[in-house]
Amino acid sequence: MKRTLFTILCLLLLAGCEDAPAKKAELATASTPSNDSQLDREIKGILEKGTSISERKRQVPVIEATFERITTPDRARQLAALCFIKTLGTPFLPFDLAEIALAESGGHNLSARAVSPKGALGVWQLMPHRARSHGYSPLDMKSDEKCAEAAVRELFSKLEMAQGNLERAKRFYCGQGREADFYMRKIRKVRREMQAELARQNARLAMSEAETLIR
Repeated sequence: MKRTLFTILCLLLLAGCEDAPAKKAELATASTPSNDSQLDREIKGILEKGTSISERKRQVPVIEATFERITTPDRARQLAALCFIKTLGTPFLPFDLAEIALAESGGHNLSARAVSPKGALGVWQLMPHRARSHGYSPLDMKSDEKCAEAAVRELFSKLEMAQGNLERAKRFYCGQGREADFYMRKIRKVRREMQAELARQNARLAMSEAETLIR
């Protein structure tokens, strides 16, 4: 656990070095062989899509505060960090992974040992056969890190089924029929709350920057 937390901290510190979107053309100008790490390449891929690291990082404290309402501060911080790290280099934002966690296992205090009546496992509630399809064992779903990785892969597979429609992909992730409708209502409610908090956070930041300029 200590090693996992240390790794998360290191990755967040590395990611913090990037603070603004980069242009595709600028990245394409490098003609010499790259010695970038895997994390560096993931970050560049995100920047090419026009999503800044700072924008992603601003979602993390909102997720942490939301998680902290139903679990311990340390666990909330760890899970929020995973939402940031595991969505790097993907079409998803930290909020997307957080929404699913809250909808799927929020009623179980985001427990790594959460098991649904149908047998879905972990914080992100993967069915055993779906975990295996992504290269993980059912036991792996007790690991928050592995469960988050499997969840991202599962959501990506649903995104392909949904032909790029993320809302539909989340619905497919949650199941079918009334069950999916129920979870989607929870996801939309959580999203509205987190987006409202993020807007307040951005407004406070803008006001602080304006005051600094005035001075």
